[in-house]
Amino acid sequence: MDTVIIVAGGSGNRFKSNIPKQFVELLGKPVLMRTIEVFFNYDPSLQIILVLPKHHTDYWKNLCEKHEFNIKHKIVWGGNTRFHSVKNALDTLNLSSDLVAIHDGVRPLVSKETIKRCFSKAKQTGNAIPGIPPHDSVRQITENTNHIIDRSLLQLIQTPQVFRIDKLKQAYEQDYREIFTDDASVLETNGEKINLVEGNRENIKITNKIDLIIAETLMNNL
Repeated sequence: MDTVIIVAGGSGNRFKSNIPKQFVELLGKPVLMRTIEVFFNYDPSLQIILVLPKHHTDYWKNLCEKHEFNIKHKIVWGGNTRFHSVKNALDTLNLSSDLVAIHDGVRPLVSKETIKRCFSKAKQTGNAIPGIPPHDSVRQITENTNHIIDRSLLQLIQTPQVFRIDKLKQAYEQDYREIFTDDASVLETNGEKINLVEGNRENIKITNKIDLIIAETLMNNL
């Protein structure tokens, strides 16, 4: 059985809201529910694990009752960092899960095609992460100056990031390091080659109110 771990540990600080961004409504339904629905609609047989801060658990359960949200999922409490939150979820899995996807709870616009590409590539090669080329010019800042970087050599990385469960669990046995900005970076430092697939540009991460407006516009026009 394949699994998706949806990480939702935001506090709402950057969103400038008393409500954490994953619980803010997107066209009448919390962002996090929209995200879970995408994976359920892609494959109803996926095991869904939701990682939440312990103090958000009751709030989430109340939201589920309010919105009559009945998609089956398991709740795991998060840790001090995203790394530790993902590790807590991985620790609940055994090796009978073939592939595991890790996805940001505030990326509700990931396409079924992107999810399919990630799972298909990971089945062939052991891992896959989605990315898109940047449209903007990019400069690298050093201590005394800055210089242009060839953007054709860069990719903006998204989720879901999909892995063989045994390889990822092994990688997460190492100690936390600040360079672990995503799950692929954890696996890579354990000696694994990372495989890129095409993402979808609509797959934005909702971190502020402008992102929410963009997401609403995209959903109304897709």
